[in-house]
Amino acid sequence: MQAKIRAGANSLELAFPGTFEGNRQAQTPEMYGKVQRQALREVAQANDVKFTTHAAYGIMGLSQDPRTGQFQLSYSRNARAEVERAIEFAADVGSGSSVVVHTGEFERPLTHIYPYLDEERGLAGHEVDRNGRELRNYARDKETGRLLFKRDEAEVQQAKFLLLDDRTGQVFETVQNNKAISQPVWRRAKKDYWGYNQKGEKVFIKGQRYDDKGNLIYEGDYIDYEDKKIEDPFGIRHEHWEKLPGGHKVRVHGGRVPEIDPETGRIKIRLMALEDFKKEAEEYNSYYSKIVGKKPDFYDRVTAREMFLKSTLLTQAAQSRAWSLEYGKELPNLIKAKKKLVSLLDHYKKLESQMKAEDLWKIMKQDNSLARFIGDLQTPEMKRPTDVIKERLDDLDKEIQFRSDYTISLEQQAEDTIESMRHLRTPEKFVAKNVTKEYALLGIKAMQETRNKEKPIAVTVENLFPERFGGHPQELKNLIKAARRKMVDLLTKPVIEGGGASGGDWNKKTGAGVWDRQMFKKGKNPYYRPNLTRQEAERLAEQHIKVTFDTGHMNLWRKYWNPAPGKSPEENEKEFRKWYLEQFESLAREGMIGNMHLVDNFGYRDDHLAPGQGNTPVREVMHILKKYGYKGPLTVEPGADASTDIADVYGMLKAWKHLGGQVYGTNGIGVIPSGMPSGSWSNIQYSYFGRNYSPYFVFGGYSPSNDFTFWSNVPLE
Repeated sequence: MQAKIRAGANSLELAFPGTFEGNRQAQTPEMYGKVQRQALREVAQANDVKFTTHAAYGIMGLSQDPRTGQFQLSYSRNARAEVERAIEFAADVGSGSSVVVHTGEFERPLTHIYPYLDEERGLAGHEVDRNGRELRNYARDKETGRLLFKRDEAEVQQAKFLLLDDRTGQVFETVQNNKAISQPVWRRAKKDYWGYNQKGEKVFIKGQRYDDKGNLIYEGDYIDYEDKKIEDPFGIRHEHWEKLPGGHKVRVHGGRVPEIDPETGRIKIRLMALEDFKKEAEEYNSYYSKIVGKKPDFYDRVTAREMFLKSTLLTQAAQSRAWSLEYGKELPNLIKAKKKLVSLLDHYKKLESQMKAEDLWKIMKQDNSLARFIGDLQTPEMKRPTDVIKERLDDLDKEIQFRSDYTISLEQQAEDTIESMRHLRTPEKFVAKNVTKEYALLGIKAMQETRNKEKPIAVTVENLFPERFGGHPQELKNLIKAARRKMVDLLTKPVIEGGGASGGDWNKKTGAGVWDRQMFKKGKNPYYRPNLTRQEAERLAEQHIKVTFDTGHMNLWRKYWNPAPGKSPEENEKEFRKWYLEQFESLAREGMIGNMHLVDNFGYRDDHLAPGQGNTPVREVMHILKKYGYKGPLTVEPGADASTDIADVYGMLKAWKHLGGQVYGTNGIGVIPSGMPSGSWSNIQYSYFGRNYSPYFVFGGYSPSNDFTFWSNVPLE
């Protein structure tokens, strides 16, 4: 650290590569004790430098555990704790500035970027809003609709989406854009159809009709095999048994029944792709509003992706139940047969006890149990009736046990599948419901650890890679705004869901609530501040939750840029840079930037070139920062300079040169009061450091002034 200060840095980012458990090569904040933290404070004070802090590199958002791939609250809380100890470290060493944490919550396709995380700005994981209007896809040009990004030519058709179980965090099989699944053709009312009027009389009604309950039926309504309207076709309230033509009963999830082909007698099947489930999802949400009496919120509103996989799981459940019926239908007959055999056993026991031994041959029975194995190669053995009955009873018991156990397991399998279907959610919903609260709690932690109001600590969430949610500036912006709203709620609401004072008790939600899911009881809010107005809470949230913008990470979108047809490479380069700077300015305009990582690359890998050494528009970014009055830290991350150049300090020198930094000198070739000619960077290239004599050049804060003194107050002579 002192070496970097001597090189001319006046701001340093103390970064921790270790995650959870540290070692000598990958340290964590808690590997620095009180003495070391005191030393850091003294060095900072002595040299008048500022610190920022970077939490564990291994944290890639607070949603998905990179070790298991699962979405679990336990991981979210452990990751939050990892950032909290970085916040405490920052407070201890006097770093009243930025504490950086990565966000790369989960992988999502580059062709479908819907950044919305709540009802205010859209619906988490949805492509349409509550009124069915299509939301903006930020992967496409707003004016022309042209696709701006794609991993490869097939991604539009083969885009894959994650879905998870919101109880366990387990990731289901991903939904693929061009994958089709089979689904029954559900029975619906035709336009011209025989129906029932309000008196229960069967009449011919064109376009609409009443069933025997007086319900008005329109074309397209779901109907059963008796032409009656199905009020709850998606099973939002319940499931029921349905009698098929011919008398066979099936258990139906929801009320929908399949259409029967009159010629073949078989159920009609059709193939459906993800696009087809958009309409079905909206249909489900419409029925939810009618049945529950209110529109579903962003969490309960079903997306096309969820509907797609629900249909797959429903098919699996139906298959399990069909086999359950097949194996279970003989159980009543087997039980009756057992009762009769027990009765026969009693009869023959009495008969055998009354007969003489020499007469038993008269009632002996052939044992044909091995006949199916050896056929007529052996004469059947003759046995007493009681022995034969006991053997058959034993076989019957085994058959009953097998069919019973297998039927139960199939039913349980079906129920488990249905229960999984009920808890199916998009990762965006998990982030909106749970993870934004974790970021809000980090904001509160930063607020609590701030010891100097002039130097507030802020959690600054860093844009990571294009392939992950949060890598797009609009996703990052929405994440920050949602976290800030959660922080405001935590500071101003006396009672919250899962309040700490309640002990996290479970509450069974019953009735018409979708899927009857379990939720935490509401309890007293431990973060509530009764004297804090909502306006003041909003100011605090904006102060303590901000963005770290990494110019190099943003430039990685370049490799996925989809060139506009008919334009030259130079025109497409200009278009990409325009998009890049517009996206950055949307963050700067709203005052979200709390830290800057000035990094360059060529758009392929995050190789940490110094600014100006690649094709990232770092200089233009700096102009935008100046336009909006940014005064926060600027960090150059060493990369190539530490490996392919002499030393990492040259990354800072290259940044100064690229961004127009001044060179000062006292020997006639620098800028001096007498107006002598200015020095240039080429005059001092590699001549300042690594020498065994005093430098001829002094830059930045090290340039002497008339009132220059050492920190120890010893006069400079």
